[in-house]
Amino acid sequence: MRLVLALLMFLSLPLAAESEWDKQLVALNAPVEITVNRSPNCQCCHKWISHLETQGFKVLDAITHNLEAVPARTNVPNELRSCHTAVVDGYLIEGHVPADDIKQLLLQKPDLVGLTVPQMPVGTPGMEMGPRKDNFTVISFDKAGQYRIFNRYEVSVDGNYHSTVTPE
Repeated sequence: MRLVLALLMFLSLPLAAESEWDKQLVALNAPVEITVNRSPNCQCCHKWISHLETQGFKVLDAITHNLEAVPARTNVPNELRSCHTAVVDGYLIEGHVPADDIKQLLLQKPDLVGLTVPQMPVGTPGMEMGPRKDNFTVISFDKAGQYRIFNRYEVSVDGNYHSTVTPE
Protein backbone atom coordinates (compact mmCIF):
# COMPACT_ATOMS: atom_id res chain seq x y z
CA MET A 1 0.00 0.00 0.00
CA ARG A 2 2.84 2.43 0.83
CA LEU A 3 4.45 1.68 -2.52
CA VAL A 4 1.20 2.53 -4.31
CA LEU A 5 0.87 5.79 -2.35
CA ALA A 6 4.49 6.74 -3.04
CA LEU A 7 4.02 5.96 -6.74
CA LEU A 8 0.85 8.06 -6.91
CA MET A 9 2.60 10.99 -5.21
CA PHE A 10 5.56 10.70 -7.59
CA LEU A 11 3.32 10.58 -10.65
CA SER A 12 1.36 13.63 -9.51
CA LEU A 13 4.45 15.84 -9.15
CA PRO A 14 4.53 17.02 -12.78
CA LEU A 15 0.83 17.88 -12.54
CA ALA A 16 1.48 20.07 -9.52
CA ALA A 17 4.38 21.92 -11.14
CA GLU A 18 3.79 25.64 -11.39
CA SER A 19 3.56 27.36 -14.70
CA GLU A 20 5.85 30.33 -15.19
CA TRP A 21 2.63 32.22 -15.97
CA ASP A 22 1.42 31.66 -12.37
CA LYS A 23 3.73 34.42 -11.13
CA GLN A 24 1.72 37.59 -10.64
CA LEU A 25 3.63 40.72 -11.61
CA VAL A 26 0.68 43.13 -11.90
CA ALA A 27 -2.03 43.32 -9.24
CA LEU A 28 -5.53 44.74 -9.36
CA ASN A 29 -7.36 46.11 -6.31
CA ALA A 30 -10.25 43.65 -6.64
CA PRO A 31 -11.17 40.61 -8.73
CA VAL A 32 -12.36 41.55 -12.21
CA GLU A 33 -15.04 39.66 -14.13
CA ILE A 34 -14.09 38.44 -17.60
CA THR A 35 -16.38 36.56 -20.00
CA VAL A 36 -14.61 33.98 -22.15
CA ASN A 37 -16.40 32.80 -25.30
CA ARG A 38 -15.01 29.43 -26.35
CA SER A 39 -15.79 26.15 -28.03
CA PRO A 40 -16.73 23.27 -25.69
CA ASN A 41 -14.05 21.09 -27.29
CA CYS A 42 -11.10 23.44 -26.82
CA GLN A 43 -8.83 22.24 -24.02
CA CYS A 44 -6.28 25.04 -24.41
CA CYS A 45 -9.06 27.58 -23.83
CA HIS A 46 -9.96 25.82 -20.59
CA LYS A 47 -6.29 25.96 -19.54
CA TRP A 48 -6.20 29.70 -20.34
CA ILE A 49 -9.27 30.15 -18.14
CA SER A 50 -7.41 28.37 -15.31
CA HIS A 51 -4.51 30.80 -15.85
CA LEU A 52 -6.89 33.76 -15.49
CA GLU A 53 -8.42 32.31 -12.33
CA THR A 54 -4.96 31.76 -10.85
CA GLN A 55 -4.32 35.46 -11.51
CA GLY A 56 -7.46 36.53 -9.63
CA PHE A 57 -9.98 37.00 -12.44
CA LYS A 58 -13.59 35.90 -11.97
CA VAL A 59 -14.25 33.98 -15.19
CA LEU A 60 -17.65 33.53 -16.79
CA ASP A 61 -17.17 30.57 -19.13
CA ALA A 62 -19.46 31.16 -22.13
CA ILE A 63 -19.40 27.94 -24.12
CA THR A 64 -20.66 28.17 -27.68
CA HIS A 65 -20.81 25.80 -30.63
CA ASN A 66 -20.54 28.78 -33.00
CA LEU A 67 -17.79 31.16 -31.92
CA GLU A 68 -18.21 33.16 -35.13
CA ALA A 69 -21.71 34.14 -33.97
CA VAL A 70 -20.41 35.87 -30.82
CA PRO A 71 -21.07 39.60 -31.44
CA ALA A 72 -17.80 40.77 -29.86
CA ARG A 73 -15.85 38.56 -32.27
CA THR A 74 -16.90 40.71 -35.23
CA ASN A 75 -14.75 43.53 -33.81
CA VAL A 76 -11.59 41.41 -33.90
CA PRO A 77 -9.81 41.69 -37.27
CA ASN A 78 -9.60 38.31 -39.03
CA GLU A 79 -5.80 38.34 -39.11
CA LEU A 80 -5.67 38.82 -35.33
CA ARG A 81 -8.03 36.00 -34.36
CA SER A 82 -7.28 32.95 -32.29
CA CYS A 83 -9.35 30.24 -30.59
CA HIS A 84 -11.40 32.26 -28.07
CA THR A 85 -12.71 35.79 -27.53
CA ALA A 86 -13.05 37.32 -24.08
CA VAL A 87 -14.62 40.56 -22.91
CA VAL A 88 -13.39 42.43 -19.84
CA ASP A 89 -14.40 45.96 -18.83
CA GLY A 90 -15.39 46.76 -22.44
CA TYR A 91 -12.12 45.45 -23.94
CA LEU A 92 -11.79 42.43 -26.22
CA ILE A 93 -9.13 39.86 -25.45
CA GLU A 94 -8.42 37.43 -28.28
CA GLY A 95 -6.34 34.32 -27.79
CA HIS A 96 -3.76 33.37 -25.19
CA VAL A 97 -2.96 36.82 -23.80
CA PRO A 98 -1.10 36.64 -20.46
CA ALA A 99 -3.17 37.83 -17.50
CA ASP A 100 -0.58 40.44 -16.50
CA ASP A 101 -1.01 42.13 -19.89
CA ILE A 102 -4.78 42.18 -19.41
CA LYS A 103 -4.32 43.69 -15.95
CA GLN A 104 -1.92 46.30 -17.37
CA LEU A 105 -4.56 47.19 -19.98
CA LEU A 106 -7.19 47.59 -17.25
CA LEU A 107 -4.92 49.82 -15.18
CA GLN A 108 -3.91 52.04 -18.12
CA LYS A 109 -7.37 52.20 -19.73
CA PRO A 110 -6.08 53.21 -23.19
CA ASP A 111 -8.44 54.01 -26.06
CA LEU A 112 -8.26 50.54 -27.62
CA VAL A 113 -10.63 47.83 -28.75
CA GLY A 114 -8.44 45.20 -27.14
CA LEU A 115 -5.46 42.87 -27.09
CA THR A 116 -4.68 39.74 -29.03
CA VAL A 117 -2.14 36.97 -29.38
CA PRO A 118 -2.94 35.80 -32.91
CA GLN A 119 -2.99 32.10 -33.70
CA MET A 120 -1.89 29.80 -30.88
CA PRO A 121 1.84 30.09 -30.07
CA VAL A 122 3.25 27.19 -28.07
CA GLY A 123 4.21 28.21 -24.54
CA THR A 124 1.64 30.98 -24.09
CA PRO A 125 -0.70 30.62 -21.09
CA GLY A 126 -2.85 27.59 -21.80
CA MET A 127 -0.61 26.42 -24.64
CA GLU A 128 2.26 25.09 -22.52
CA MET A 129 3.76 21.94 -24.01
CA GLY A 130 6.81 21.08 -21.98
CA PRO A 131 10.08 22.83 -22.80
CA ARG A 132 9.05 23.95 -26.31
CA LYS A 133 8.21 27.66 -26.42
CA ASP A 134 7.62 30.10 -29.25
CA ASN A 135 8.46 33.79 -29.04
CA PHE A 136 5.21 35.76 -29.32
CA THR A 137 3.76 39.25 -29.43
CA VAL A 138 0.73 40.72 -27.67
CA ILE A 139 -0.83 43.15 -30.13
CA SER A 140 -3.20 46.01 -29.31
CA PHE A 141 -5.80 47.12 -31.84
CA ASP A 142 -8.09 50.14 -32.03
CA LYS A 143 -11.30 51.21 -33.76
CA ALA A 144 -9.37 52.75 -36.66
CA GLY A 145 -7.81 49.38 -37.46
CA GLN A 146 -4.38 50.37 -36.17
CA TYR A 147 -2.20 47.67 -34.57
CA ARG A 148 0.67 48.18 -32.16
CA ILE A 149 2.95 45.96 -30.13
CA PHE A 150 1.67 45.96 -26.55
CA ASN A 151 4.21 43.46 -25.27
CA ARG A 152 6.69 40.99 -26.71
CA TYR A 153 7.85 37.77 -25.09
CA GLU A 154 11.04 36.01 -26.03
CA VAL A 155 12.49 32.82 -24.63
CA SER A 156 15.86 33.46 -23.04
CA VAL A 157 18.77 31.08 -22.62
CA ASP A 158 17.35 29.98 -19.24
CA GLY A 159 14.25 28.68 -21.07
CA ASN A 160 11.86 31.20 -19.53
CA TYR A 161 9.89 34.02 -21.09
CA HIS A 162 11.06 37.57 -20.69
CA SER A 163 9.16 40.66 -21.75
CA THR A 164 11.15 42.74 -24.20
CA VAL A 165 8.66 45.63 -24.37
CA THR A 166 7.39 47.63 -21.43
CA PRO A 167 3.73 48.52 -21.91
CA GLU A 168 3.11 52.28 -21.87
